[in-house]
Amino acid sequence: MSSHHGVPTPYSEEALAITARNVRFDWSGVPLQYVPGDSYATQFWNVMHLVLPEGERAMADVFGRSLGYIDDPRLHEEVVGFVGQEATHASSHESFRKYLAEHDVDIAPVLDRIGYIVDQIFGEHGLEGRAGRIWLRERLGIYAAAEHFTAVVGEWLIDNAPFDRRGVDPTMLDLLRWHGAEEMEHRNVAYDAFQYVDGSYARRVRTAFIAFAGLAILWFSTTAYMYRIDTTETRRVWWPRAYRRSAKASMIPTLTFLAKQIPPYLKRDFHPSRMGDIDKAVRYLAQSPAAREAAA
Repeated sequence: MSSHHGVPTPYSEEALAITARNVRFDWSGVPLQYVPGDSYATQFWNVMHLVLPEGERAMADVFGRSLGYIDDPRLHEEVVGFVGQEATHASSHESFRKYLAEHDVDIAPVLDRIGYIVDQIFGEHGLEGRAGRIWLRERLGIYAAAEHFTAVVGEWLIDNAPFDRRGVDPTMLDLLRWHGAEEMEHRNVAYDAFQYVDGSYARRVRTAFIAFAGLAILWFSTTAYMYRIDTTETRRVWWPRAYRRSAKASMIPTLTFLAKQIPPYLKRDFHPSRMGDIDKAVRYLAQSPAAREAAA
């Protein structure tokens, strides 16, 4: 067990080799409404394809910069693997983004907004020296909190049997669950890197609320826009009603479910390795069509 700033790092509890899988997805023939009969849920998951590529590349850049501050060889190796996985996630979601654009879905306003957020809000801002280090630590805190939510949603995706009963398109379902499984697989890394480089409890609390509020606003506003322009929807209702209907059918996680993930993260002795059963992720990655093809 390693420690830094007096914070224990329980690598020994969950020592997985984090490596990027070179997955490929063939979108030909995948319907634009890939959650059958549920336009809102389809657009909710489309947010992953529209928002995550830039976000994950920005996160990979920040954690890449953190490597200069990480002397622990085990953590250093995990962060390198984590950065590789995030880059693969970005390109995989981007491939479906191109598929949407090819089918005349107007995604330009969403891409403009996420580009602005990543560049203008989360960019380097020319900060150097002490100010640059503080800004790096702040972003590590925000991304560590965001990774907590993505790992929890990853487990939700793997567990969610209603997807199979509804007949969600198998290629898209594999992308969602493969991504979710890798989020579970590397769930410790962002947190451990933040704790190693900074470890401030006050910053962990503050950045948790920033990450939750930012993700929620961005996710639901983007879904509302995509739902409004969805040409596959013939019986559109006010989006909060559509959200409730999709959540009730377990096609999307509820906002309450996500809010409940904040208190565990705020406990002083929190560590991601105590959240959920990592074996679920390992099992899914062993049977995922895309992951198996990448390993062949």
